[in-house]
Amino acid sequence: MVSGEAPQAAGSVRVDAWIWAVRLTKTRSQAAAACRAGHVRVNGERAKPAQALRTGDEVRLRHAGRDRIVVVSKIVKKRVGPPVAAECFVDNSPPPPPREMAIQVPVRDRGAGRPTKRDRREMERLQGPQGPHGRGQDPD
Repeated sequence: MVSGEAPQAAGSVRVDAWIWAVRLTKTRSQAAAACRAGHVRVNGERAKPAQALRTGDEVRLRHAGRDRIVVVSKIVKKRVGPPVAAECFVDNSPPPPPREMAIQVPVRDRGAGRPTKRDRREMERLQGPQGPHGRGQDPD
């Protein structure tokens, strides 16, 4: 066994600890917070941070604006390096959206001040009929 690698042949581990150990979140507290907020599902059921996780379980995680769907292939209790972490699960996640699809926020020059009425109308025209807040146009 390589130093830093802690796989188990059988058994279980806490969901929050495993999510952190295989580097799906940066910290264990982020993993636990995601579980408490209902952003983690194990085999379709909402998971609490201390829920036991076994090999073959499907974990769905909503983190950083992205859905991750992984199947547990190896149980680890301690954080492992990226190459080892990649072996611990099978990633069935949809690919991330391209950068062009991300919401583009209009940027004004620094020091340009508040937009004029003309500037505001131009921005609204570019953003479409729904505008930035999902509101429709006033019926006149």
